[in-house]
This record gives sequence, structure tokens and C-alpha cells, in this order.
Amino acid sequence: MKTIKQFIATETKTLSVLTLLSAFSVLLLLFRIKLTQSHYFLFLVWNLFLAGVPYLISSYLATLKQINTISLIILSGIWLLFLPNAPYIITDLFHLRYSSTDLIWLDTLIIVVFAITGLFLFFKSVLTMESIFKTYVEKRMVSLSLPLLFILVGFGVYLGRFLRFNSWEIINKPYSIIETIFNIVMQPKSHTSAWLFTLCFGLFLGVFYYVFKLLHETKKAS
Repeated sequence: MKTIKQFIATETKTLSVLTLLSAFSVLLLLFRIKLTQSHYFLFLVWNLFLAGVPYLISSYLATLKQINTISLIILSGIWLLFLPNAPYIITDLFHLRYSSTDLIWLDTLIIVVFAITGLFLFFKSVLTMESIFKTYVEKRMVSLSLPLLFILVGFGVYLGRFLRFNSWEIINKPYSIIETIFNIVMQPKSHTSAWLFTLCFGLFLGVFYYVFKLLHETKKAS
């Protein structure tokens, strides 16, 4: 209970933004359901829930005064495993191919709002974890590892969108995932689309993360 109160106290502004974005997202979705009598885009709500998991993990870690090494490693591993779910919502724009011409504007708006919410969760979570790790690891090492993190997330999004792997399948399908990753890494010429997507998406996340971080630091300093 104390941890929850601490979390709410320290994350009041962030929670207000998330509540507004989430409410607006769901409101638009309900409007579409009412208009079309179709529940097709309900999967966005589930995707947004998954996007919130890494944010909750990082926020929980931020409330702890001291974190032992084993707990930090385990929770960071779970955090990393679920992290691609947050920016993954951007790729739900692929579903616009099934939208009718007269409602494509509404479907685009719905997905974009959900995606913005997912990205906000992603950037806030990474920013929190960066701060946490800088108290346990050399700051320069943490900063240098961020580009690798964004590439790993880009690769995770590729595995989810194009190869249809889910975060929890690392438990029930570990060999299949490891084999797939091994093939892509060892045979880059045969998987150029995977590498192209991973690098471009990772670059996108990196650029906008640093913009988000700069704005956050500027606001904090003012």
C-alpha cells in the first residue's frame, strides 16, 4: 500500500497525462464501435495494456530506496521482454488496409492516438530505467548502451509484427524464438528486411527518445 501511495505521489503528472490519453483513445474506439457495430479494433486496448507493463515495472523500481542486484536483473529482464509492446502499437497502422475508404480517417486517428499513448509509456519507462541504472552502473556505460536498447526493441517489434511472436512465448516456445533469432543474426543477407526494419525503427525510437528526454530536462530545469 505504501509503495502504491508513493507511486501515485511521484507520478501524479504522468498518470494525469496517461489517463487523458487512454480515455481519449478508448472514447474514440467506442465511437467507432457505435458507428460501425464492429469490435475489430478492440485489440488496441490489449496492446495498450501490454505497453503499460514495462512502465509499471520501471515505476515500481523507482519507488524502492535500495534494489539488490538479483532483483534488478530479474525485473530488468522482464521489463526488456515487455518493452517492445509499447512502440509496437505504431505498427498497428498496418491494419488500415482493412479499413473502408469513408472511415479510414477515423481508423487512422484511433491507431495514432493509441500509438502516441504507447510511445509516451515507452519513453517515460526508458527514462526512468536509465536513471535507475545510472545509480548502479557507470553513467557513461548506461548512455552508450541506449542505442543498443533501441535496436533490441526494434528487433522485438519485428519479431512481434512480422513473425507473430508474443512476449510470453519466450516461456512456452523458447527454442523456436532462439532458433529464429540465431538464423536472422547469422544469415543477415537472407534477412535484409528484418535488419532494415530493426535499424530504421531503432533509429526512430532513439531520435524521439532524445527529443523526449531533452524536453523533460528543459522542463525540469525551468
